[in-house]
Amino acid sequence: MNEEEILKLWKSGLNKNQVAKIYMREYNQRIKVIRLDIKHRHEKFMTYYEALARVERIILEEVKKN
Repeated sequence: MNEEEILKLWKSGLNKNQVAKIYMREYNQRIKVIRLDIKHRHEKFMTYYEALARVERIILEEVKKN
């Protein structure tokens, strides 16, 4: 999920917590596939607080622009 998709969800009416949960869920789904490779078996899953920090940073930058 890129920044545009995060902002689109936020502008559609979801709050930052809901967007962070969606972002975390999609990220962790991708990591599950990546971890199947022996080279990347130690990749970490994203926690809710890490997802929230990223989403808040993106939203704050957008608010500052406008």
